[in-house]
Amino acid sequence: RVGTQEVAGVCLSNSVQFFSPTYASAGSEETVEPYTTEKLSRIPGGYIPLTEPCQVMSVDFNNLQELKSLAARKPWKLSLPVTEGGILDAIVVWFVLQLDDEHTLSTSPSEETCWEQAVYPVQGLLDYSVKAGDTVMVEVCCQDCYLKIQKISSLTSECGMMDFSDRDDTLSLGNEAELCNALAGLQTTSKQDGIGQVCVLESTEIALLNNVPYHECFKAAMGKVLSSLNPTKDLQSMDVDGPGSGMSLQESQYKSSLDAAPDPLYVLDVSEGFSILPIIAGKLGPVRAYSSVEKEQHQAALNVISEANHFPKETLEFWLSHLEDESVVLQRPKSDKLWSIIILDVIETSGLIQQEVMEKAAISRCLLHSGGKIFPQYVLVYGMLVESESLLLESAVQGTEPTLGFNIAPFINQFKVPVRVYLDLSTLPCLPLSKPAELLRLDLMNPLSNSSSREVKV
Repeated sequence: RVGTQEVAGVCLSNSVQFFSPTYASAGSEETVEPYTTEKLSRIPGGYIPLTEPCQVMSVDFNNLQELKSLAARKPWKLSLPVTEGGILDAIVVWFVLQLDDEHTLSTSPSEETCWEQAVYPVQGLLDYSVKAGDTVMVEVCCQDCYLKIQKISSLTSECGMMDFSDRDDTLSLGNEAELCNALAGLQTTSKQDGIGQVCVLESTEIALLNNVPYHECFKAAMGKVLSSLNPTKDLQSMDVDGPGSGMSLQESQYKSSLDAAPDPLYVLDVSEGFSILPIIAGKLGPVRAYSSVEKEQHQAALNVISEANHFPKETLEFWLSHLEDESVVLQRPKSDKLWSIIILDVIETSGLIQQEVMEKAAISRCLLHSGGKIFPQYVLVYGMLVESESLLLESAVQGTEPTLGFNIAPFINQFKVPVRVYLDLSTLPCLPLSKPAELLRLDLMNPLSNSSSREVKV
């Protein structure tokens, strides 16, 4: 969920509604997984249970008639009493496998298992805060072979209780006055008309959009480069916010140079996914910023944000629409122009270095204006020695004990991956055996300083 209204001086317009794919699939006919998965015991920062666990449904796999009727079953409603106040961010679901009358397997967050839990993000409420005594209502259904949780709503304790029965869809309220009070206090995720431009982002894109330090660093670095490339001495900024908007000194650069330097500086962002870095660049002066986003929905959202920040129409353009061959993204902005800044994606969300990043950097250097920069200019790779039984158990089969004496490990371990990705050291149960050490420096602007091999003592 996007939790900020302004990022690095860029106002995220209220006319744009950001949603995750799980929320977008709730009202669509497409078969899309309505949830994501997380290992709650390793969530950075932890989590707070706001309600007690309750049974959502039960399925008897030995009952053929029950299995057949499962997909045709009408949606049913659950009422969840809030036991601890907080912010309703998600609904977490897990299962218990009843092997027989005595033996069960649970994927609960409190159990040490290899399973993750299903996470249904809560989006679209007017107010996400709940307190003890409130009630959260949800509608549950089995559709397209997925368990779906939809029509999430909250009812404050002051408005009385709302009882959703498993058997019918009627509200069990005492009288008409109580019903009116309940409806007045109801916050619901039901989609409404006129919510503006919808923009569906992956969870990694939402996390990046919420990362204020990331955008502030890019803003400062881009401002420094653009200032050095403008020949005017006392630089003032484009007044894209109108007079008296209280702009910072950095945002105030370039203003008096508009007449003296009508030629704009060119900025290209070829990072993957949704990015507002071109708009941040556009706030720093007479810039032609090019975004490489592909999805029409993302382009429309960026256009709305540009208009909300009073940008001239030509400030932001979409680079792929200018290319005859989209496979060759790195080209001159015009036949007689070069880029002042090229933003590359260097590190994947998984933690790996992007493939062919040095090749892309080599092409980018040939397309830079004198004094122009590639962002990032270089990458420092750090490493640390750790002891982690959890990591060991998740990386390879350990002996014959887990497999009841069967010698499976030699065969299965042939397929183990040499590198574990998407690893969060802050939540991994581990014992650090060394301090972080610099292993490698990857310079995108000066490749001659890179070495193909290096010995590091840790």
